[in-house]
Amino acid sequence: METRANHLWVGAVTLVLLAALAAFIVWIARLNEGAKDEYDIFYNQSVSGLANGSQVTFAGVPVGQVTEIALAKDNPEFVRVRVKVKDDVPILVGTQATIQASFTGVSTILLDGARKDNPPITCETTACPEGRPVIPPGRGGFGEIVANAPLLLERLATLTEQLNLILGPENQKELAGILKNSNRLTAGLAEATPELTQNLRDFQVTMKEFNETLNAVERLADNTNGLVGKEGEPLAAELRATLKSANATLASLTATLDDTRPAVRQLRTSTLPNAEATLQDLRATSRALRSITEKLESEGAGALVGGKSLPDYKPE
Repeated sequence: METRANHLWVGAVTLVLLAALAAFIVWIARLNEGAKDEYDIFYNQSVSGLANGSQVTFAGVPVGQVTEIALAKDNPEFVRVRVKVKDDVPILVGTQATIQASFTGVSTILLDGARKDNPPITCETTACPEGRPVIPPGRGGFGEIVANAPLLLERLATLTEQLNLILGPENQKELAGILKNSNRLTAGLAEATPELTQNLRDFQVTMKEFNETLNAVERLADNTNGLVGKEGEPLAAELRATLKSANATLASLTATLDDTRPAVRQLRTSTLPNAEATLQDLRATSRALRSITEKLESEGAGALVGGKSLPDYKPE
């Protein structure tokens, strides 16, 4: 009996020592981790891939882990994820928690969006529905897809309907015709390729000749500029002398016209009317002479003395 009792005491003492050692190890581990703050994150989407112990990073740096995942008490549409983060991490107002998935199926929580000079997230600066400050959720790639799923489905349905309309029987015939025309056009282009190549060569020759012509015109313009530069000044001097002589001639002609204006006025007012009256008298005299001449020719000289001559008397 005493031997069995001694064995029990030895076993009990051993268990107590092992438990104390385990507690000491846990205490040392927590001591090495340092103080941590707890936060709640409420997601209205699936959190598949997250589990207790999942990593929490801040801008890619590991800063904590997930400690609890449960449904929200007041609204089961939301999933509450409680995380524990080192107290020296700046969890400021504006920070968001995004679920970051991976190809292995293990998800992590990414914290980002903190702004300098913003106050820290506490129960005084944000709500604490379940006793912990709340970090607002962010939309990651998967969350964004889930949030926009209805819109994507609607657009896919619309696109499907439009494709059905486009690929209907009538449009299929039209598309077949277009493809046939495209084939004929391609064949025609293949046949016309040699001619197009020759036309391009001719065009290149024409462009070369055109460039040579432009160079010749440019040289001609340079020669013309040189000629104008050398001969332009003497020509300008001669032109100025000619214009000066013309001005002098115009001045002399103006003076001559001023001198002849009185004579012209007298000629128009007196001489021309007198001359016209004289011409009228001459016309009347001419008519009278013509009448006398006609009488002499037809009636003889007696017509000028006393009228007509008596007829000869013949006795019966």
